[in-house]
Amino acid sequence: MDKNLEKQFRAIVGADHFTDAQEDLLCYAFDATREQYLPEAVLFPGNVQEVSAVLRLANARGVPVVPRGAGSGFTGGSLPLKGGLVMAMNRFDRIRLIDTDNLVAEVEPAVVTAKFQDAVEKVGLFYPPDPASYTFSTLGGNIAENAGGMRAVKYGVTKDYVRGLEVVLASGEVVHTGSACAKDVVGYDLTTLFVGSEGTLGVVTKAILRLLPLPEAKQTLSASFSEMGAAARTVAEIIGRGIVPATLEFLDGASLRAVEKHFGMGLPTDAEAFLLIEVDGDQAGLDRSLNRVRSVCEKNGALEVKVARQKAEQDELWRARRAVSPALRAISHYRMNEDIVVPRSKIPEMIQRIQQTAEKYGIPIISFGHAGDGNIHVNVMAGPAGEADLPKMKKAVVEIFEATVALDGRISGEHGIGLAKQPYIGMNLDAPTLALCRLLKKTLDPNNILNPGKMFPSEREAL
Repeated sequence: MDKNLEKQFRAIVGADHFTDAQEDLLCYAFDATREQYLPEAVLFPGNVQEVSAVLRLANARGVPVVPRGAGSGFTGGSLPLKGGLVMAMNRFDRIRLIDTDNLVAEVEPAVVTAKFQDAVEKVGLFYPPDPASYTFSTLGGNIAENAGGMRAVKYGVTKDYVRGLEVVLASGEVVHTGSACAKDVVGYDLTTLFVGSEGTLGVVTKAILRLLPLPEAKQTLSASFSEMGAAARTVAEIIGRGIVPATLEFLDGASLRAVEKHFGMGLPTDAEAFLLIEVDGDQAGLDRSLNRVRSVCEKNGALEVKVARQKAEQDELWRARRAVSPALRAISHYRMNEDIVVPRSKIPEMIQRIQQTAEKYGIPIISFGHAGDGNIHVNVMAGPAGEADLPKMKKAVVEIFEATVALDGRISGEHGIGLAKQPYIGMNLDAPTLALCRLLKKTLDPNNILNPGKMFPSEREAL
């Protein structure tokens, strides 16, 4: 970047909020993937006017801009693939309003998800989206990826809670979508367009979020099984009976043993599948709901069913679930973490196909995730050969994607497409649909400065 242009960017955000020091750039060159791309500079705007001025100048000079929250994504969405600027949104960290009368909140994008959840719960309200990274991921990042989480089976995902947005376009124009109203059909639904757009269409500077009353109580049940098929059938039957738990999570045997080995939580390591189920709502109805879930688990041959009624017991179970990813990282440095989703009724067949792929290539494939909504986190791992297994791992991922699509599923449920899944997006989107997506991108960002090179491959590269 030439010195004159650098000087102009510094003038917009202030010298203290612009850096091109090598040690600073390295901190913004990576995310949760193993990829690394160095930006030319990082800046930290402090208000919407500064975001607008930065984008207006970048657009005029053709400088790539990558909006960034906590950088916790799994698909490379916040990587500065083309260099240019990283626009770190750290200073947009205020909860502006919690409206207890209308059940909405107004927030800035750098608010950490857990901090926001705690704030609304203190006034008796509830924000359900809870990605595994909720203790450090930001609301802006959740919006960019349309994050889900464990409670999606009952409560939905981020897009179900975004009522309106303030967004700065590539041109520097500031637009406002939606409103705090429960009903709003004025114009196109632009809010949903920006949710899940991975920073390719605009920079979110404010969000209006829908809230719910905080459930009166919750109870947690765990069930272990001798084989994954029985657990998968249990999930399908629970939903088929019209029971809608707040969460319905599963871990396979390898996940259980990995967590127990590294964290020693007393999990049943002799089991091949483990379900973690939480029901919430009015205190009076909880026991009935829990008994119905227990009945389905026992009918399908559960080895053991336990109910955790005390908060400390519940927290320990959820700590075990959230410990899976760190435990897997300790097993192998070479891991491909995918988040496929299939219709719930097809979970048993999908699990069977994943196991067949693992046997075919002779590598560990460890599965866990959100069984209640069909979202399976498939971790394709290297075996003893380590890095030499990478070609087999890549082939296994493609076969898992193919099986997913054959079962009417999608190659990503909540991690997004970013860079990692870009070559495979054509498995789910046909050519006319991809063309429309590219047209939308070109319309809102004609000079392709916003997070360029993400989501959509060139036409000749699309599968």
